[in-house]
Amino acid sequence: MMRDIAPPKIVAGEVETWTVLYQFQRESLARKLVGVDEEAARHSIVPSGISLLWIVKHCTRAERLWFLDRFVAREELPRIDVVLEMDTITSVTQAFQRQWLEIEDVVSIHDPSELAKRVDPGDKPVTLRWILGHLLEEVARHAGHADILRELIDGQVGR
Repeated sequence: MMRDIAPPKIVAGEVETWTVLYQFQRESLARKLVGVDEEAARHSIVPSGISLLWIVKHCTRAERLWFLDRFVAREELPRIDVVLEMDTITSVTQAFQRQWLEIEDVVSIHDPSELAKRVDPGDKPVTLRWILGHLLEEVARHAGHADILRELIDGQVGR
């Protein structure tokens, strides 16, 4: 049985608090793929078509899009989320985890009130603070979806 891990409680500044809670959500999401076989991780059991593997891949792309494409304008990403035939639990999880340090570096050297360098046409500019809040919400929401999918797959529950 998967054990339930509570979110860390800390007394810290704004950015550190947000990043600690954000990291907790990332790790909770990554744990949802531990112990699942490849077929179950790819298989969608809900009408929307999402799977555990898709959720982690989507969150990986969302982080890169907001922090590296829009905020620092380092790379430009296609706007697609698909699980490829070559994707595996290991490759998708490693890609997700590999970028954590890169994104932590971006967050640590910028002020939370700094505006993103790239804005979609017709959209409003956003700050790093907004991006952190949005990605915390995005990953937490999808971690909740993964909780439900994992319970439906094999009965495992826990964060």
